[in-house]
Amino acid sequence: MQMTSTQPVRVAVAGASGYAGGEFLRLAANHPHLEIGALTAHSNAGATLGSLQPHLRSLADRVLEPTGVEALAGHDVVVLALPHGASGQIAAALPGDVVAVDLGADHRLTDAAAWEQFYGSPHAGTWPYGLPELLHADGSRQRDALRGATRIAVPGCNVTAVTLGLQPGVAAGVIETDDVVAVLANGYSGAGKALKTHLLASEALGAAAPYAVGGTHRHIPEIRQNLTVAGARDVRISFTPTLVPMSRGILATATARLAPGTDPAAVRQAWVDAYADEPFVHLLPEGQWPSTAMTLGANTALVQVAVDAAAGRVVTVTAIDNLVKGTAGAAVQSLNLALGLPETAGLITEGVAP
Repeated sequence: MQMTSTQPVRVAVAGASGYAGGEFLRLAANHPHLEIGALTAHSNAGATLGSLQPHLRSLADRVLEPTGVEALAGHDVVVLALPHGASGQIAAALPGDVVAVDLGADHRLTDAAAWEQFYGSPHAGTWPYGLPELLHADGSRQRDALRGATRIAVPGCNVTAVTLGLQPGVAAGVIETDDVVAVLANGYSGAGKALKTHLLASEALGAAAPYAVGGTHRHIPEIRQNLTVAGARDVRISFTPTLVPMSRGILATATARLAPGTDPAAVRQAWVDAYADEPFVHLLPEGQWPSTAMTLGANTALVQVAVDAAAGRVVTVTAIDNLVKGTAGAAVQSLNLALGLPETAGLITEGVAP
């Protein structure tokens, strides 16, 4: 659908009790063109939103309905903030003219075999990819594919950080992608709200813990997919995320070999050119390095790049809030494009500090 100036867009959110659904609602509550409709949940159906998301004061009295097509029908937009593998069946039953936004992984990958290998279930299909800043090898950007879209697959949060860090070098041909190494520090909200022993404060505070080591993380094929879109021919990546004791944020350090014959002075220019006009992706001044604290609550990705001449590698560091630019903010940004609204509507670049 295309938005008119007098027509509010009515949005339903499935999975409103989780972190991703709650963060979408936080942004949507202050969006000038969105009107929040039905809110649904699974095990929390029947509870008030305020008992589960007490920070969402304007919606605290809303009662969560059971998640089903019946509750979601009659809305202009349906946001699916559901566990991986749960969106496909509901999405398939939605009318084609409803704008469906999947915050889960079900519709991100173009390779069905890669989905089945990493997720272990049948592939639900591929939707337009919700990373507007994704560079294409032909010089275009992904936002062109999102204008007027009725289906949007929001990227993985780790994927967003690594992609935004590396893609300018891929598009400009100044890095090689057959030996990429990415190590990430991740906040615990990326693991969701489910109660698990290793996510308890008594286990996590004061500790850093790697997970999905050795090529097993589900975001790996998505990173490969994005760098290929940007122009890479062969992507081999060693990807290691680490949980650190913070609730939000991702700090992604990603390195790749400097392409032979590349003048190190040309490296920074590639990142300058890629992000000069982007409202939410900012290359920091030389010498200033990103931190997760700079991005909390904001739809920004802060990036820095340097050349390690001794190692012959390009080093990038990218910080995002995993729940905003990594999830809900990307959903709003992509939804704005789909609806013909200003891309920045309802989104902020100012973080929360200290």
